[in-house]
Amino acid sequence: MKLGYFMMPLHAIGRPWGESYDMDIEAALYADEVGYDELWVGEHYSAQTEPISDSLQFLSYLLPLTKNVKLCTGVLNLPHHHPAKVAANCAMFDHMSKGRFIMGIGPGGLSTDFELFGTLDKNRGEMMVESAGMIRKIWEGDAPYDIQGKYWNVRIVDTYQGDMGLGPIPKPLRNPFPPFVTSAMSPYSGTAKLAGQMGWDLTSANFNAAWVVRSHWQKYAEGAEAAGRKASPDSWRIARSIVLADSDAEAQKYMERPMSAAFAYYHYLYTQLGRAGAKAIFQLRPDQKPEDVELQDVVDDMVIVGSRKTVLDRLIAFADEVGPFGGLLLASHEWDDKAFWRNCMRGVKEDVMPKFAQHVASMKVAA
Repeated sequence: MKLGYFMMPLHAIGRPWGESYDMDIEAALYADEVGYDELWVGEHYSAQTEPISDSLQFLSYLLPLTKNVKLCTGVLNLPHHHPAKVAANCAMFDHMSKGRFIMGIGPGGLSTDFELFGTLDKNRGEMMVESAGMIRKIWEGDAPYDIQGKYWNVRIVDTYQGDMGLGPIPKPLRNPFPPFVTSAMSPYSGTAKLAGQMGWDLTSANFNAAWVVRSHWQKYAEGAEAAGRKASPDSWRIARSIVLADSDAEAQKYMERPMSAAFAYYHYLYTQLGRAGAKAIFQLRPDQKPEDVELQDVVDDMVIVGSRKTVLDRLIAFADEVGPFGGLLLASHEWDDKAFWRNCMRGVKEDVMPKFAQHVASMKVAA
């Protein structure tokens, strides 16, 4: 089982931009230092609370500073980019990283970005699928290009000069090409089913209850079956918020701090998704009405808090409920207490993951 570190990233309102970037860089380097397998970084163009506007640019800074961790976009919001630009930039990054690249893609998730790029009233899911298909055609084909779509066109024909090397768009280092990974957060997600149909990997959000996460796999398996393939749990990653300390009491004491980073994270998402009419994402039970979902109940259910033993026990219980999967992503929270969060990251990697991975491996054998 792979262990990844997932950074939206999310910071306190009003924190200076540069200070946030420095904090994120330090957390990313620490993940590599203690042996995390993957680092996932999100991007948004219009939020000081989520300040990384270009995940590839941020990850490029880390290339010479990291050794082993795979560098992953979490995610590239495809409706906000021209497919040819994404294809060229990701191919370049795959070469620069010597193949340490995983390509997370999505339709976008921030309303101010939608307004900024003129996609508020567009079918962003359809745009994502078209863009992904064009990217694959670019990588699989050769210049000259003439790829026509509903939202974009990729054309280099009239100015193509093969003898001068003018026209070819870069292809990735690897063939098969970097895998596509997309995320799901709604109950019985259509995106999860799409991922299964397309043969993409899937990530389930850390702000989903176990029953919602389980529904993602159900839809993913349905999509794979419809496409004539068998879904493998190894293609499924699940993000979780974990607050680990040396004792249950210490972990709980952290959670009791006024607006601790872990609580602030869910307060932000609960508020934003609530304003968007999407509280169903937080439903703790299938029969719960979205308007009845309370923030503290969400935090209590979705944040795994405790000592190393307690965290391991809760992760095992979670896996037993949702089924086996291939990767655990530890959700990053702002380092409001650097020593605390570094201890959490190391504890999950060194003390929890070996036993948890063994448990999940036994589940796969039994299945």
